[in-house]
Amino acid sequence: MKKLWGGRFTGSAEEWVDEFGASISFDQELAKQDIEGSVAHATMLAACGIITEAEANEIVQGLKKLAYQAEQGELDYSVKLEDIHLNLEHHLTELIGPTGGKLHTARSRNDQVATDMHLYLKEQVSDIIMLITDFQQALIQQAEQNIETILPGYTHLQRAQPISFAHHLMAYFWMLDRDKQRFSESLKRINLSPLGAGALAGTTFPIDRHKTASMLGFAGIYENSLDAVSDRDFILEFLSDSSLLMMHLSRLCEEIILWTSQEFQFIELSDAFTTGSSIMPQKKNPDMAELIRGKTGRVYGSLIGLLTILKGLPLAYNKDMQEDKEGMFDTVKTVRGSLKIITGMVGTMKVRKDKMESSVKNDFSNATELADYLASKGLPFRQAHEIVGKLVLTCIEKGCYLGELPLAVYKDMNSLFEEDIYEVLNPYNAIDRRNSAGGTGFSQVRAQLEKAKNLL
Repeated sequence: MKKLWGGRFTGSAEEWVDEFGASISFDQELAKQDIEGSVAHATMLAACGIITEAEANEIVQGLKKLAYQAEQGELDYSVKLEDIHLNLEHHLTELIGPTGGKLHTARSRNDQVATDMHLYLKEQVSDIIMLITDFQQALIQQAEQNIETILPGYTHLQRAQPISFAHHLMAYFWMLDRDKQRFSESLKRINLSPLGAGALAGTTFPIDRHKTASMLGFAGIYENSLDAVSDRDFILEFLSDSSLLMMHLSRLCEEIILWTSQEFQFIELSDAFTTGSSIMPQKKNPDMAELIRGKTGRVYGSLIGLLTILKGLPLAYNKDMQEDKEGMFDTVKTVRGSLKIITGMVGTMKVRKDKMESSVKNDFSNATELADYLASKGLPFRQAHEIVGKLVLTCIEKGCYLGELPLAVYKDMNSLFEEDIYEVLNPYNAIDRRNSAGGTGFSQVRAQLEKAKNLL
């Protein structure tokens, strides 16, 4: 098969060299976007008098046929033709004849592939934003059912203070909202057109870059042709935003894995998101949560990989940049799949309220309430902290918890303690009293949920 760029060459590469250099095995993912860009380019060429209207119409009709065939999986792709651009041009020429060769007028594969990826990410990022919103809805639904569900709050993975389970879930809502903002802001950089920048220096043909940008739904064009073909910041930004998102999903998955264990038993996952063991019949493993936690690493890898590829590249285009696509495609697939899985997993999980509340009653997570109690009566907090520490030590020695100590023991420690101390120690009251803005107090959580729903 004759190379479309082969006029300069007298020899040919061996087959394995062609395979090493080809990208068609993965960049065929961009067929839809490549055809969209070509339709806009051909239409613009005719509008600018570079090709005739009849030629443009013939090209556009041929491209539409290729789009249908690509959608139906009917197009064959050849390694000999290297990439999606040359494969589609070959198919177009076979379909409509020599006129197909005019499509590449005033265009290079360098600006062509950049345009394809801008179109691809614009669509994918918009979809990811909607998937994040779906997950936020699932978090809100679970939170609304668990406002007064009491959960041990942790720091250092040690019991700290009792909190509302809804409050815990909503922490992830706000993380996701920042993720959405980052993805939304990235669309400003994604939504620029490199088309018409040529190989690196623009073109001598009287093209209209703004027309093709408008036809493709871009907000503007790259102002510098070198920048247009060599920029991959928009992909790096997508990979960075995806890494942050996956980190947030992974943190929640880690908690889900802990909460489903026999040691916690705080939640139970639907059978649809768990698996069994081939040897241990009792097992119900949180495999989907573990996979999301694991797949986070491959997203990080794609980010670091592309940063490493780009760090030493001079302007403008270099073949190294062919390596920008597989990580991008893989990240899109990973992020979309992870969001769909975790939305279903959280939306269907069963909350074991009894286990959560039982845990809170059998620990010292209400110790801070005692210190605050004394501080509210005028005792310096540091002195109050020391007194409560001694009370905790007394409980450990006696094998009981703070709510089980007689009032006389409290009085011996400090005369400021009164009978109402037992109400203060109640976990429900401990949560309800925390009404500072953004706190875990039930009224604050309800207000937070209203803000979240209004935001969506």
